[in-house]
Amino acid sequence: MILFGTRTYLYQLAILTLVCGRCGNPASHTLRKRVMKFTLFFIPLFPISTKHATQCSFCGAEQQVPKQQAEGLLATIAQDAGTAVPAGQPGAAAPAQRTGHGQQGGPYGQQGGGAPAPQQRNPYQN
Repeated sequence: MILFGTRTYLYQLAILTLVCGRCGNPASHTLRKRVMKFTLFFIPLFPISTKHATQCSFCGAEQQVPKQQAEGLLATIAQDAGTAVPAGQPGAAAPAQRTGHGQQGGPYGQQGGGAPAPQQRNPYQN
Protein backbone atom coordinates (compact mmCIF):
# COMPACT_ATOMS: atom_id res chain seq x y z
CA MET A 1 0.00 0.00 0.00
CA ILE A 2 1.31 3.44 -0.98
CA LEU A 3 0.47 6.42 1.23
CA PHE A 4 0.40 9.76 -0.57
CA GLY A 5 -1.20 13.13 -0.06
CA THR A 6 -0.49 16.83 0.36
CA ARG A 7 0.66 19.16 3.11
CA THR A 8 0.39 22.93 3.21
CA TYR A 9 3.17 25.13 4.58
CA LEU A 10 2.58 28.77 5.51
CA TYR A 11 5.50 31.23 5.49
CA GLN A 12 5.25 34.79 6.81
CA LEU A 13 7.41 36.88 4.49
CA ALA A 14 6.88 40.43 5.80
CA ILE A 15 4.67 42.79 7.75
CA LEU A 16 3.58 45.84 5.75
CA THR A 17 1.56 48.96 6.50
CA LEU A 18 -1.10 49.23 3.81
CA VAL A 19 -4.58 50.68 3.45
CA CYS A 20 -7.07 47.82 3.65
CA GLY A 21 -9.38 47.45 0.68
CA ARG A 22 -12.23 46.19 2.88
CA CYS A 23 -12.23 48.34 6.01
CA GLY A 24 -10.24 51.33 4.63
CA ASN A 25 -7.95 51.57 7.67
CA PRO A 26 -4.19 52.02 7.30
CA ALA A 27 -3.19 48.91 9.23
CA SER A 28 -0.42 46.35 9.26
CA HIS A 29 -0.81 43.50 6.78
CA THR A 30 1.09 40.24 6.85
CA LEU A 31 2.43 39.04 3.52
CA ARG A 32 2.24 35.24 3.49
CA LYS A 33 3.30 32.53 1.09
CA ARG A 34 1.31 29.29 1.07
CA VAL A 35 3.06 26.26 -0.45
CA MET A 36 1.25 22.96 -0.99
CA LYS A 37 3.61 19.98 -1.33
CA PHE A 38 3.05 16.44 -2.51
CA THR A 39 3.89 13.88 0.18
CA LEU A 40 4.79 10.22 -0.16
CA PHE A 41 4.75 8.25 3.10
CA PHE A 42 4.37 11.59 4.95
CA ILE A 43 7.60 12.94 3.40
CA PRO A 44 7.16 16.21 1.45
CA LEU A 45 8.71 15.78 -1.99
CA PHE A 46 7.93 18.71 -4.30
CA PRO A 47 5.68 21.78 -4.36
CA ILE A 48 2.37 21.49 -6.20
CA SER A 49 1.16 25.09 -5.84
CA THR A 50 2.40 28.36 -4.39
CA LYS A 51 0.11 31.28 -3.54
CA HIS A 52 0.74 34.68 -1.97
CA ALA A 53 -1.75 36.64 0.14
CA THR A 54 -1.97 39.64 2.46
CA GLN A 55 -4.10 39.69 5.60
CA CYS A 56 -5.27 42.84 7.38
CA SER A 57 -4.54 42.82 11.12
CA PHE A 58 -7.49 45.15 11.79
CA CYS A 59 -10.43 43.37 10.12
CA GLY A 60 -8.84 40.02 9.17
CA ALA A 61 -9.62 40.30 5.44
CA GLU A 62 -7.33 38.17 3.28
CA GLN A 63 -6.57 39.10 -0.32
CA GLN A 64 -4.76 36.95 -2.89
CA VAL A 65 -1.72 38.68 -4.41
CA PRO A 66 0.07 37.72 -7.67
CA LYS A 67 3.66 36.52 -7.33
CA GLN A 68 5.05 39.59 -9.15
CA GLN A 69 3.25 41.96 -6.78
CA ALA A 70 4.50 40.04 -3.72
CA GLU A 71 8.07 40.21 -5.01
CA GLY A 72 7.61 43.94 -5.68
CA LEU A 73 6.44 44.52 -2.11
CA LEU A 74 9.45 42.62 -0.77
CA ALA A 75 11.79 44.61 -3.02
CA THR A 76 10.24 47.84 -1.70
CA ILE A 77 10.90 46.74 1.86
CA ALA A 78 14.49 45.84 1.00
CA GLN A 79 14.99 49.24 -0.67
CA ASP A 80 13.62 51.05 2.37
CA ALA A 81 15.98 49.10 4.61
CA GLY A 82 18.94 49.88 2.32
CA THR A 83 19.79 46.27 1.52
CA ALA A 84 19.39 44.09 -1.53
CA VAL A 85 17.40 40.87 -1.31
CA PRO A 86 19.44 37.94 -2.66
CA ALA A 87 17.89 35.98 -5.51
CA GLY A 88 16.11 32.87 -4.29
CA GLN A 89 15.44 34.31 -0.83
CA PRO A 90 12.35 36.50 -1.14
CA GLY A 91 11.92 37.03 2.58
CA ALA A 92 15.47 37.91 3.60
CA ALA A 93 15.21 40.61 6.22
CA ALA A 94 17.71 43.30 7.03
CA PRO A 95 19.38 43.11 10.46
CA ALA A 96 17.77 45.41 12.98
CA GLN A 97 19.81 48.35 14.23
CA ARG A 98 19.69 48.75 17.97
CA THR A 99 20.82 51.44 20.30
CA GLY A 100 21.84 50.32 23.75
CA HIS A 101 21.86 52.22 27.01
CA GLY A 102 25.48 53.26 26.61
CA GLN A 103 25.15 54.55 23.04
CA GLN A 104 23.76 57.79 21.65
CA GLY A 105 19.99 57.48 22.06
CA GLY A 106 17.77 55.82 24.61
CA PRO A 107 16.93 52.15 25.08
CA TYR A 108 13.92 52.48 22.75
CA GLY A 109 15.75 54.28 19.92
CA GLN A 110 14.96 57.89 20.87
CA GLN A 111 17.51 60.43 19.83
CA GLY A 112 18.78 62.26 22.88
CA GLY A 113 18.94 66.02 22.39
CA GLY A 114 21.18 66.92 25.33
CA ALA A 115 18.56 68.77 27.38
CA PRO A 116 16.15 66.60 29.36
CA ALA A 117 12.49 66.64 28.37
CA PRO A 118 10.33 69.06 30.40
CA GLN A 119 8.40 67.48 33.25
CA GLN A 120 4.65 67.33 32.77
CA ARG A 121 2.29 67.83 35.67
CA ASN A 122 -0.19 65.16 36.54
CA PRO A 123 -3.63 66.81 36.58
CA TYR A 124 -4.90 64.31 39.17
CA GLN A 125 -2.33 65.19 41.81
CA ASN A 126 -2.34 68.35 43.96
